[in-house]
Amino acid sequence: MNTKLLSIFAAAALIGLAGCNKAESPAEVSHDVSKAEQNANKDVADARADQAETNADANSKVADASQDASKEKAGSAYDVAVEKAKGDHDVAIQACEGQSGAAQKSCKAQADAQLDAAKANAKATYPDRG
Repeated sequence: MNTKLLSIFAAAALIGLAGCNKAESPAEVSHDVSKAEQNANKDVADARADQAETNADANSKVADASQDASKEKAGSAYDVAVEKAKGDHDVAIQACEGQSGAAQKSCKAQADAQLDAAKANAKATYPDRG
């Protein structure tokens, strides 16, 4: 009896599975294909929008990094110009020490004026830094 019952269940299962592969009508297939195409197009459009946003963010970051790098370069160039002016000033002041009286005072004033001019020039050349 168990064999007979098992055979009936097996046959029923095969019939049920055979029904799953039933062809759909052309109208249903057309509808399903159209819906799948719409979904695919929407997914592609969403992916393109995400890509555009990612590209815009990346371009913005590159622009910001480039601007920051330019500021750093300008800042270091300003620092070099000011340090060179200070070094030149120190050398000039030491040279003034060989003089005395009014000549020494005038020499130091001229060295100070040259330092001020060099700093002003650096500030004018690199306005974001000075």
